[in-house]
Amino acid sequence: MPVARTVTPDGDVLLLVPGESAAARAAAHAQDDDLTAVIEITDVAPVSVPHRIRGRAWLAGWLTPVRGEERAAAAMLLAERQPVGELLGLGEALHPDPAPGAYGRPAWMLLRLEVGEIGVDDLWGTEYVDPDALAGAAPDPLAAHEAELLQHLHAAHGERVGGLCGLLGAREAEAGGRRAVPLALDRFGLRIRFTGDRPFDARFDFPEPVRDVCGLRRAMHTLFEAASA
Repeated sequence: MPVARTVTPDGDVLLLVPGESAAARAAAHAQDDDLTAVIEITDVAPVSVPHRIRGRAWLAGWLTPVRGEERAAAAMLLAERQPVGELLGLGEALHPDPAPGAYGRPAWMLLRLEVGEIGVDDLWGTEYVDPDALAGAAPDPLAAHEAELLQHLHAAHGERVGGLCGLLGAREAEAGGRRAVPLALDRFGLRIRFTGDRPFDARFDFPEPVRDVCGLRRAMHTLFEAASA
């Protein structure tokens, strides 16, 4: 498992892995781009709920070490996106010739996955994604805060979250008496899972996409007011 990863502006995936990992050893002996690899990412809901896995993604492509002059630029990008260099020894990866770890190998190795195919299976369905779409995608503005926000909604506003069933129309009676668990949150809305013998999910869209946490507070207040009315 990589200890850090990010996506470059070109859509490649940078991975920081221990020098003694299987991926690092394989990439070190690969010829050019002949080493194929698949990254599997599992998205788990941050709040305890039945059927907790929200989705999986697979990125398949060609794995190569980041060498020479590209190493410093790649490591700088990774450190900027995930500023945990002191913990990971990223300073070694920044150096053109990283200090060796055990058995004469670098303590850390930077790898690049040139993505050729992407598959996603999540709450919205199953589909293939064009690698160019990955290069052009921007993180959702709530992504970095989603886990904390969902946990807060569940712990501090559980009753109000459950009250959103008033916006379900014909399905309100079906949701009555069920436990409502906030499952997913993004700039477009909130998804809730109503648990029970036959659990189901309901999506509550915001009036307009939110840009930050302040906008989220206003959007949630609007939802709660609409439900109470």
